[in-house]
Amino acid sequence: MAGPRVDILTLFPDLVEPFLKGSLLGQAVRKELLEIHVTDIRAFASDRHRTVDDTPYGGGDGMVLRCEPTVAAVESVHTPGARVLALSPRGRVLDQALVGELAAETQLILLCGRYAGFDERILQETGADELSIGDYVLSGGETAALVVTEAVTRLVPGVLGNPISPLEDSFVGGLLEHPLYTRPSVFRGREVPEVLRSGNHAEVERYRRQESLRLTAERRPDLLEPGVLGEEDRRLLQELGHGKYSRDS
Repeated sequence: MAGPRVDILTLFPDLVEPFLKGSLLGQAVRKELLEIHVTDIRAFASDRHRTVDDTPYGGGDGMVLRCEPTVAAVESVHTPGARVLALSPRGRVLDQALVGELAAETQLILLCGRYAGFDERILQETGADELSIGDYVLSGGETAALVVTEAVTRLVPGVLGNPISPLEDSFVGGLLEHPLYTRPSVFRGREVPEVLRSGNHAEVERYRRQESLRLTAERRPDLLEPGVLGEEDRRLLQELGHGKYSRDS
């Protein structure tokens, strides 16, 4: 198995299972490059109503996921060395560096929250780290778990047809990806940049690096930390009118 085993624990398996069967994820599973399993937390409820939530102590809006079924669900799939991640807006925000870290794990257990959130003791008992996919709130962790799963899957060797592809994505190396073009060379008067049609590989690479720097400076300047930029990068940024990056600071 080339990648980690991924276990998604949810109250709504029907929300995630169709997505896991399609495109790259489905192909990766069929090729046995990684395992993805979906577990229904509700199956571990002990009462006849399959109750998985309750009102919060101290009052407040919403319902809270209960310890007993949730912890039991985690323990049912947990193997030695597994990393448990509870999808939560309180967690560390996912970025490409963390995706690479997760791809190196042997097992990821993705715990999908619902309602107002988790009983805090679920996190304590399972050793779960909280993980967020951004500064906004969703109704549940299912879509977040799928984001994590797809991002990790792309880094598993053999999943992508071109092994170079994940090395050229946005955020790899700290920059946004350069613009991409394909045929036709002219569309409604808009031409593909001449340098990309020149056959000069050195100039193509220089152009792409410059465009990556331009887009990052314009859209995500927070990514342009001194350690990311080399002397040539700073020179290219100066040519683009971003002189403040022309020296380390």
